[in-house]
Amino acid sequence: MKKVGIIIAIVVVAIILIVKSMGFSFNRVIDWEESFNEKSTKPYGVSVFYKELPKLFKDKKIRTIYYTPSTYLYANSLDGYGEHEATGNFIIICNSDYLDNYDINELLEFTSRGNTLFISDYFPAQKLVDTLNLQIEYNDKIKDSTSQFSFTNTTLKEKSTQIDKLAGNYYFKSIGQDSYKVLGHVKDSIKRINFIEIPHNEGKIVLHLEPKVFTNYNILKEDRYKYIEGVLNYLPNEDVYFDSYTKMFDAYYGDVKKKSNLGWFLEQLAFKWAWYIALILTLLFMIFNAKRRQRIIKTIKPLENTTLRFVKTISNLYYETEDHKNIVEKKITYFLEKIRTDYNLNTSKLDEEFIEKLTQKSGKGKEEVIKLVKYINWLRSKNEFFEENLINLNRHIEAFYSK
Repeated sequence: MKKVGIIIAIVVVAIILIVKSMGFSFNRVIDWEESFNEKSTKPYGVSVFYKELPKLFKDKKIRTIYYTPSTYLYANSLDGYGEHEATGNFIIICNSDYLDNYDINELLEFTSRGNTLFISDYFPAQKLVDTLNLQIEYNDKIKDSTSQFSFTNTTLKEKSTQIDKLAGNYYFKSIGQDSYKVLGHVKDSIKRINFIEIPHNEGKIVLHLEPKVFTNYNILKEDRYKYIEGVLNYLPNEDVYFDSYTKMFDAYYGDVKKKSNLGWFLEQLAFKWAWYIALILTLLFMIFNAKRRQRIIKTIKPLENTTLRFVKTISNLYYETEDHKNIVEKKITYFLEKIRTDYNLNTSKLDEEFIEKLTQKSGKGKEEVIKLVKYINWLRSKNEFFEENLINLNRHIEAFYSK
């Protein structure tokens, strides 16, 4: 029982050390990383916004795009090889810096056909900014890390909001052309443009410079979700193509490889604990169940045939005591017993008839048989025996069996 207690204590200590080495904490630590991942439930993930899209665009199809725009939109264009022609709203929440020239060109082609591109990012892809003749600046001098976000349209005044935990604000220093429409502002110490609409042939491009408003933290805090409703009012109620962050892609071909679902589980503290504890318990189960479940069964050796050893011992005893008579009588007795067993002969009389029958049944030479039988009869007639008599008897018997 003491041994079991020691083992349990060692196992508990080992689990604690493993947990510590893996960087676990018994206290929940909030991760403020800005991932803008639609599957992330962290404060700066966008899972809440992503799940609300079907309600915000009622009766419209929401497609999650795991490919680069150049691949997906080209494939699903009028002349493409996709299953449908992509029309509606293409939404990108932050991380637009991955867009290359091919992607930008395809997105511009998409909007020129009467569709809408919406990007909310601190600084949209440089190619797009240059193409639209925009200038974006950054202001890091804000009070209490808080700014006011409002709309130009006075009917949306009630949807204005305040966002905290900001390091600074991006804003449009120049919007290029008169046809560009200012939709909203950000105000810290000065009110600046951060939300615009740009017509592009038959469609439009809507740019917003504060993606944090779409994160879980801000949507779920107070009534900040109303600001998002105001932003999306400028998008038509059409199908949505949501650019997924959970992908890996080649910059040219746009080949996609989704992240493992296990990666998402390991990001959740409770699931992470459950997963590693399950692995540890499985390992312990295998270790303890590898032991034998029943007592060791002893190997029982078969009984050893000690007859020959016994005979040798008795013979040596007789020989050392020079009891030659007893040995001679026993050798004759055992020899005749074997003759009776092997050849079914009567050994009460060792006469000519016996010799003839033994010769025929054994196939031995008649002279050898005669010598053996006569020597046995001669020994039977004697009362005193010497070592030489015993040796000669043994030779006659061995000669009989060796031929």
